[in-house]
Formats: sequence, C-alpha cells, structure tokens
Amino acid sequence: MTERHHLLVYGGTFATVGDGGEISGARGGRFPDGLFVRDARHLSRWQLTVDGAVPEELTPVADGDEIARCVLVPRGGRNEPPSCTLFREQAVGDGSFVDLLRVTSNRPVRTTVRLAITADADFADQFELRSDHRTYAKSGAVRSRQVLDHGLEFTYRRGEWRSCTTVTAEPVPDAVEETGTGARRLVWTLDLEPHGTAELTVRVMARPHGEKRALRVPRSPASVTEQLLALEGRFVEGVAFPTGWPELAAACARGLADLAALQVPATGPDGEELRVPAAGAPWFLTLLGRDALLTSLFTLPYRPQPAAATLLALAAAQATESGPASVAQPGKIVHEVRHGELAHFGQVPYGRYYGSVDATPLFLVLLGAYVEQTGDTATARRLERHARAAIGWMLDHGGLTSRGYLVYRADRGGLANQNWKDSPGAICSADGTRPTGPVMAAGAQGYAYDALRRTAWLARTVWEDATYAALLEQAAGDLRDRFQRDFWMPDHDFPALALDGEGRQVDALASDAGHLLWSGLLDKEYGELVGRRLLEPDFFSGWGVRTLAAGQAAYHPLSYHRGSVWPHDNALITLGLARYGLHDEARAVAHGLVDAATAAGHRLPEVIAGYGRETHGEPVPYPHACVRESRSAAAPLALLTAVGGA
Repeated sequence: MTERHHLLVYGGTFATVGDGGEISGARGGRFPDGLFVRDARHLSRWQLTVDGAVPEELTPVADGDEIARCVLVPRGGRNEPPSCTLFREQAVGDGSFVDLLRVTSNRPVRTTVRLAITADADFADQFELRSDHRTYAKSGAVRSRQVLDHGLEFTYRRGEWRSCTTVTAEPVPDAVEETGTGARRLVWTLDLEPHGTAELTVRVMARPHGEKRALRVPRSPASVTEQLLALEGRFVEGVAFPTGWPELAAACARGLADLAALQVPATGPDGEELRVPAAGAPWFLTLLGRDALLTSLFTLPYRPQPAAATLLALAAAQATESGPASVAQPGKIVHEVRHGELAHFGQVPYGRYYGSVDATPLFLVLLGAYVEQTGDTATARRLERHARAAIGWMLDHGGLTSRGYLVYRADRGGLANQNWKDSPGAICSADGTRPTGPVMAAGAQGYAYDALRRTAWLARTVWEDATYAALLEQAAGDLRDRFQRDFWMPDHDFPALALDGEGRQVDALASDAGHLLWSGLLDKEYGELVGRRLLEPDFFSGWGVRTLAAGQAAYHPLSYHRGSVWPHDNALITLGLARYGLHDEARAVAHGLVDAATAAGHRLPEVIAGYGRETHGEPVPYPHACVRESRSAAAPLALLTAVGGA
C-alpha cells in the first residue's frame, strides 16, 4: 500500500506527516517529508513507538484538516487487545510544530507504558529533496545535537549560515537516548491508573537562518485552530456568497480559508512587514510574483488587502540593475524569492530570480485595477517610480520596442519557459516541436496590452502626465494591431500559442488564447471566435478548458502544461468570456470548475488531468499538483465575479 502524506500549513511553515503522524525523512517523491520553514527541513524524523514498537492506526489522519488527528494502538491480535489507546493531534504554527498525545489505559489495573519519539533534523534545503537527481556540495557543513534540561536542540552551521531546531516537552522526558544513527530518542515512562489517562505535549520551534521575528510555539493544536479560525474569519468577513449556488459559495469559502493559511511574510519598500499570498504548498510556500499577482487580482473585488501587500512587496524586490545569473534587468518584477541555504550560497538562482516575462506587466495590471477598485491614489503615487520602471523594462529589455512584443529566452540555469506555462516543452507546435531562439508567448502580449492601458489611465488621472499617457495609449494600440496581424491563424480562426525567434507561428491550439479575452487584446469578432472554440469538446473536458486541445500530437492528459486543466487558467478564461459577452460559455466553464471543486471537498487543486468527464465521472488528479495553491484557492472568487451566482 502506498504511504500517504498529509499537509499542515500555517503561513510560511508546513509539515507533511503520515497516517499515524510520523515523519520518515524520505527524499524525493511527490511530497517533501518533514517540517519546513523558509525552505529548510527542520524536522526530518519524528517516529513514535509504544513499548518499543511502532503503533498501528485505528483511525488514520484525515486529508484536508488543519489539525492532523489519528487514533493509535499498540500492535496485537484478536486474543490480545491493546493495553492502551493513543489519541494524537498535531498542528503547525508560525515556525513551529506541536504534537499532543493523550494515552488512555484500557486495563482495570495500573499499567506502565513506555513512549518514545525518535527525532532528527537534517536541515536539508527543499531543492535537495526534489526528484530531479541533482546533488549540491555543502562543504564545511556541521550538524550537532545537544541535550537540554527540558528536551534537546539540533543545530546546523555552514560558514555564516546558522539554523536550529529546539524540542521541548511537558512533562519533561525521563531520558534522551542516542540511537546510533545521529537521531535522538525522547523517552517517557507513564504510570496509568486503571482506565486512566495521561497527556503529553511535545513542541518544536524552528529558528531558520535570517529569521528576525519573535516567534512563539503554540500551547496546543487547539490554540493553532483558534488562530487559523481568526485568520479565516478576517478573510471571509463581509464577502457575500451566492445563496442560489451553494456549491460555488462553499468553494469560495474554502478558497478564502486556504488563502488565510497561505499568507507568508514579506517586506515592503520602506522595510514594513507584510503578509502576501504564497504560491502553494508544499513546494512553493514562498512569494512568486506571477502567482501572487493573479491571486490578488482574483480576490480584489472582495479582499483588496492582498493586492496592496503584493504590490508593495514586489515593488521592494523590483530589479534595479542587470544580473545574468538571476535574469534581472532594471525595472523587472521578481518571479521567485527563496530563503534557503542553496539560494543563499548561490547554488540555485532563486534567492531573487527574475525569470518571468509576465510578472512585470501583471504588476502594472494589478496596480491599475487596485487603484480603480479602491480609489487608493496614495499607493498609485507611492509606486509611480516603480510603475514607470516596469514600463521602461517592457519597452526596453522586455522587447516591445525592438521586437514589437515581450520576449524571453531560455535560461540555462533556471527556467526554459518564462511565461505561466514554464515547464520544458510547454511552448510547442501542434506536433510537439519546440521553438528555437527567443520566444514571444501570446498570453504575455495580452498582459502587456492591458498594462499599457491601465498605466496610461493612472498617468492621466493620478500622476497628471497626459503626454506619458498618450505615449502608452499609442503603444497599446500598435501592439493590438501587430498582434492580430502576426499571431492570428486564419486556417484555425485562432491565435498561435507563440512566435519563435524568426517570427514564425508556434501553431499549437492552447488555452492561452483565453487570457487574450481577459486582457481585451482581440477585436470583438476574433474574441467571439476564440471564446466559442474553447468550449468545443477537444478543449473543454467537462471540468474545464484543457491547456492544449486534444487530438494534437503534443497533447497528453497527464502533462503539466500540455493537456491538463488548471483552475486559475480557467478562471481567467471565464472572466474573458464574460468580458466578450459570451455568458453561456462562461457559465459552462464555471459550472465545470465548481463541480470539480465539489468532488474534492470544495477545494480546487493546482491542476487536474485532462481526461474528459464523459468517460471519467470524477476529476482525475494530476500526480504532482500542489495540494494548496493560492491561484486555485482564489479561482472561485473570479468565477463569482464573472458569472455571479448563476
């Protein structure tokens, strides 16, 4: 039987535990196993034994709960009933993990039970745990373990890099033993009255390198629940859910609750502390520019605070000079921010990585939409310098002036594709051929068009610079004319996925065309053709629009970007369909997505397989999807904006 993993998330901290609450320290696979803070694994082993043996699960940990609850018993047989039952609850806090064990005797006489938890912390960077067969040298690294009066402490040093994990318990362990493998075993001997109960609470505090905040370990899993409920309440408060469509209402509520747990720390331009939407857990519990921007756009009509925080955090991280290793260029908005050891020492380029062609225009789109929605002209003035720098990047380094379009080139040390479909081979022709040279992806041109128009509006109405506004309006109009000339494929009545370095059309039929509807780049006639085409059976699976239409040689229903169904992609498509007056088509996509969410406890995953609903009555999971993803969590709100409660 395949071992299951269960994800616990709170802000920038997450843990994956097994059915019995254990952490095995595995490397590779679908989930990184352990307790993680700021990209480092602060617990790599957490194994409970009862009287020297691993207990079995009577009730395993359930999926999707904020607290991992299970019921365990010592192993035995039909004629040897368990001497005791263990009721276990686990939760993560901000930089912490708490494990509560209530041990109840099943015997009518006094009973002694020996409990032990074997713990270790390897401080592995998340990039070391991916299934990509890469290895990273860590010369001079030293791990140590120290027994404390109230528990133990694991420490890690490599040059100036320092991390530690502290384990404490109530009651204090009777002994801390060496295991011979480097781990340590905390041991308690519990004397239980007849049918009596004893309670044991073990707390773990992670202190990652560079953490300056004063963190507190929660007293119990229940206290974590209280904090999460308070966060969720602030996110949900005041949002009017559709009463006539309870499934959409439930998906919106679930999404907002997930977004509350996915808020991670960030810093603004003046050093102010912020909370912004992380991309997703487990692999991307960090700030990703594109993801935070789209999440904030989806939530903006209901919750403007994430948009404000995201704009400030991305402005603070905006590039001011060129850096080839990080793909930085002046004015460019960051794609990914990492805090781990490998990023710190430059062994991966993602400390501040700018390999995204679309985060910069999306930053401008969000700024314009935020000011239009909220009337917060003070933020528009505060970020005027950053917005002008972003426009400068689009026109100069981005390629709008020299090539006529936003352009990216494959980054040997980072991402081959730098639009939202960023996996290798995601940008391809219908036969699967990859383009050569610089790439001009269709969706990014739509974002650029919208960014120029919205920034022109800000220039005219807030910055009082009519000359600059006219320049941007002219650039937007020219881009629209060029695009419909160069990208449109008359034989398909559909735009190409991209242009290659020679300006040739990359002719795959892809969902990115729906983003052009959202941006308003296409004329009405072309937009209506595209919108109706996206609802044809080769595109629409019944759960949503596939990233690549079936029937093409490049199509694969279990490919990350070449045939799967992405909720956030479909949310943009639905907003675009509504923009072009295709309301029946918008409702069809929205109903498919909501049905997919309903089948998964009202939570939309990052991505689902592209199999059709007519042959598969339930959505088929994509095997490596993030369990919690901010864009997917916010997608139901975009559907609500597009179609209301219909």
